[in-house]
Amino acid sequence: MINRLAGAALIYCCFVLPIGFAADAPPSDASIKQLLETSHAHQLLDSMMGQMDGMMKNAMAQATQGQKVDPATQKEIDQFEADMMVEIKNVLDWNKPEPIYIRIYQKSFNEPEIDVLLAFYKTPAGQALINKMPVVFQNTMAELQQMMQPMMQHLQQKQQEIAAKLQAQKKKSS
Repeated sequence: MINRLAGAALIYCCFVLPIGFAADAPPSDASIKQLLETSHAHQLLDSMMGQMDGMMKNAMAQATQGQKVDPATQKEIDQFEADMMVEIKNVLDWNKPEPIYIRIYQKSFNEPEIDVLLAFYKTPAGQALINKMPVVFQNTMAELQQMMQPMMQHLQQKQQEIAAKLQAQKKKSS
């Protein structure tokens, strides 16, 4: 009887436990790359860069508050925007964030979870989600910008008030 229990325990330890641990094994680089490809992560990143460009242009338009800008200043603003987009593209070049995605996915998911996600993203519903996410992101950003605009105006007003107080204190002490 004891020998049978010991044998069963040995079989359990040798065959069943490794299966449980294998399920928790981190996903392979290849499966994550396949998931990133299927989920169009690269295109989403490119889309995000385009939206960042639009947000930067909006921010510049708000900074000038609809005032006419002389051609030299406009050229400077345009050059700044172009330089920022070059920087953003350099930082977000797919070869740089891809290893980060792989590390994060390996820390966050196991292989069976990646397999399920991959299967989902291959379905029509999964592809619809992928294809609509840029629009969802764009609409979310627009809504958040609108929601935050009064707060940003309030912050700018407070900054101006503090700057004015500091100027007044500086003049008093001079």
